[in-house]
Amino acid sequence: MSALFLATANAHKIDEFRQLLGGRHLVLSFRDTSARIDVPETAETFEGNALLKALAWARYLSIDTCNLGVEWVVADDSGLEVDALGGAPGVHSARFAAMRGGETGNSADGDNNALLLRLMADVQEARRTARFRCVLAVVPVSDPNPGAAAYFSGACEGRLLGAGAGKHGFGYDPLFVPDGETRTFAELGMEEKGRISHRARAVAGLARWLGERAVGL
Repeated sequence: MSALFLATANAHKIDEFRQLLGGRHLVLSFRDTSARIDVPETAETFEGNALLKALAWARYLSIDTCNLGVEWVVADDSGLEVDALGGAPGVHSARFAAMRGGETGNSADGDNNALLLRLMADVQEARRTARFRCVLAVVPVSDPNPGAAAYFSGACEGRLLGAGAGKHGFGYDPLFVPDGETRTFAELGMEEKGRISHRARAVAGLARWLGERAVGL
């Protein structure tokens, strides 16, 4: 069983990763270390931001006194791309409202959703298409360098509602209805969402890749 370190402080993502990997790999996180590493997400792509986070944690964990016995650091960068907004909020999804207000740091989910609803208020249903996109960067603790990174991506197409629905999930989940569904991600719940989500598709690629390496040992 491979041991992975998930480079996020988002408890929802940690729980989702553990469910998606189904116990096939040990998933550790900031909960398992006293270290707190704040990595500014300054890249303009999901790949770039995921790599920044993966490298920062892999370099920290490569120090003998810090190593938790993990082989890989996995970092996720994901967001919502709205076609009518030219792909926004995209890489700025978590801090969408804060940036509009000239503030730094992430915004509360409710503030992000409220801003998105205001911007989309006059957009007709046919133009309310959007997608969630996820990119994973995986860096070996034994070689924490950009050239050693592997990437896995996934996307889920759908549309945006004019009002939120559902109490599960996080982020923009209450506003997003995936193609082929009548319910939002927040109404589907973690198990159903986990079968079709952008993150589920990226993690499936990661799991296959890890399995291939285990066979080669």
